Amino acid sequence: MTGIGINTKKEVNAMLDIGKPAPTFTLEDQTGSEVSLADFGGKKVLVYFYPRASTPGCTTQACGLRDSMAELKDLNVEVLGISPDTPKRLANFTEKQSLNFTLLADPEHEVCEAYGVWQLKKFMGRENMGVVRTSFLIDENGNLEHIFNKFKTKDHHEVVLNYLNDA
Repeated sequence: MTGIGINTKKEVNAMLDIGKPAPTFTLEDQTGSEVSLADFGGKKVLVYFYPRASTPGCTTQACGLRDSMAELKDLNVEVLGISPDTPKRLANFTEKQSLNFTLLADPEHEVCEAYGVWQLKKFMGRENMGVVRTSFLIDENGNLEHIFNKFKTKDHHEVVLNYLNDA
């Protein structure tokens, strides 16, 4: 994908094909260490994109995942949260909310663009480029299994768990 591009939620689904390899990436986590999608071979990975650490909606979503981590681990699922934040901001968010999963910094939004979630958004009459809250379930072989883009931040973890338990 070249350039910023302007996508709609429907185009996110069209850009990535279920059953095909998920875009790979390596980003810095909240400790400044590099983490790659390839590090999780043999496990399912929930890659969730969120707009900004420590905002109310993002905190609600992250805490739901935090509180569901035992059940996610039992289902062989790792969680990676990706936002345009810096590692330092992610470290503060992790510490303040006692998060028990990895957050990754994508300040240049290259991974966000690869997954089609960097889009034109409207908020209070203003238009800006930003992250459209979307999650991708990647299977044990690195292929895209499912896209979650219809949920509320407070029930995101339930939507994911319901899908995993029904699969």
